[in-house]
Amino acid sequence: MSFVATGLVWQWILNPELGVQAVLRHMGFAHAHFDWIVSQRFAIHTLVIATVWQASGFVMALTLAGLRGIDEEIWMAARLDGIPRWRVYASIVVRMLKTSISTAFVLLFVMVVKLYDAVVAMTQGGPGTASEVPGKFIMDYLFNRANMGLASAASIVLLATVLAVLAPVLYGRSRVSAMAARRGERT
Repeated sequence: MSFVATGLVWQWILNPELGVQAVLRHMGFAHAHFDWIVSQRFAIHTLVIATVWQASGFVMALTLAGLRGIDEEIWMAARLDGIPRWRVYASIVVRMLKTSISTAFVLLFVMVVKLYDAVVAMTQGGPGTASEVPGKFIMDYLFNRANMGLASAASIVLLATVLAVLAPVLYGRSRVSAMAARRGERT
């Protein structure tokens, strides 16, 4: 499902005049306030809730695919050895799901960086600038305000931030693979 569709649905749900607040008031709770989408304090939280809800199915599918890839013999061997189920998950399953988890992490990180459409669909960056994200800032200055210089500078800062986060991860992965290759040479 696209972030635009998710954003519109959540905008309707959280609309103070039509959504949850209206339903609560219709049920007799006259002083119920559920106006998160129009509150500067909670606007970014509503975006987080909506996008986490939207991406959770994708992460579950990746995790399920990883779990289905674990051989049944591992479970039977752990049962025969009397290893507690929590220990099997902590020591074996999580390590075998490393590729699925890292794939989900990278894809979710990309979704967070390019989060533009949900913001536009739900809040337009408002109220005020409460839900302004880097992608929306860049697009506003590029297209709405025709300030290509500021939009380009913001894009470079966003790229530098992404590289600053990715550089340690890539360095750690290269160190781990180099250590594994050295261990393989010794044996």
